[in-house]
Amino acid sequence: MSLTISVDELAETIRSGGKTTILACIWHPGAGMSYSMYRGAHIPTALHCDPAYQLAMAPSARDGRNPLPSYPVLDRAFNDWGLNRDHKVVVYDDNKGLLAARAWWILTWAGVADVSIVEGGSRAWVKAGYEQVGGPGNLARDCTIRPNPGQLPTVDMDYMRRVPDDVLVIDTRENNRYIGRKERLDLKAGHIPGAVNLPLESLMTDDGFFLPEDDIRAAFDAVGVTDPTKVVVYSGSGLHSAAAIFAMHHVGLPGAAQYVGGWSQWSATPDNPVQRGI
Repeated sequence: MSLTISVDELAETIRSGGKTTILACIWHPGAGMSYSMYRGAHIPTALHCDPAYQLAMAPSARDGRNPLPSYPVLDRAFNDWGLNRDHKVVVYDDNKGLLAARAWWILTWAGVADVSIVEGGSRAWVKAGYEQVGGPGNLARDCTIRPNPGQLPTVDMDYMRRVPDDVLVIDTRENNRYIGRKERLDLKAGHIPGAVNLPLESLMTDDGFFLPEDDIRAAFDAVGVTDPTKVVVYSGSGLHSAAAIFAMHHVGLPGAAQYVGGWSQWSATPDNPVQRGI
């Protein structure tokens, strides 16, 4: 089972009427604007996915900027999309793969068995000469899948306060945020003590394609990954970390846990220690 699909493969799947549910993951800070953008242009047959409301709960200092969605939120989203156990799910975005990776991780964590990311997203689709469509989109099929959260490993802040010595913690934010040189999103600058830095941009191209598999494996090897089940990955709020975990699965390194609360939760808790520099 491939975890990526090219735009050419997707176009052929759409043309042939293959058993595929496509989700357009479009984020916008304005209420209702995600759907407006989807109505303006999306890949044919794709259904709308609003990452802020269907892949997360409301942000808070206690839980971070993108807390895990509750069961009712997932169940409603599954019904909105008409997820079917006989259909492959394909996700894409227009944001260099970050939101698609979040969708892949959330759906896989929630028990959807076959989820793939469109390489390069909508930008690659348009660049390849394929047309987008407007309007409200297709009607969803009947949903035959119920959420089953917990199918990918996670850890919480209490675990992060006492990480076992044999567990490697990876921070996937850009290096300037990791070392504490700048911080424009969260309350403090720096990183969780003991974490190593592997910026997501070292695993992807600027236009949202993952690097060749050998390069990705080499990047994880360089920071000390030997047993992926002894790895915890975090970012600011669960986007970059989801993409990094996707990359690990993509190259045959499954098993890493995600600290979903990430730096947004850790830095908002006054008594949590902060490390700056390398």
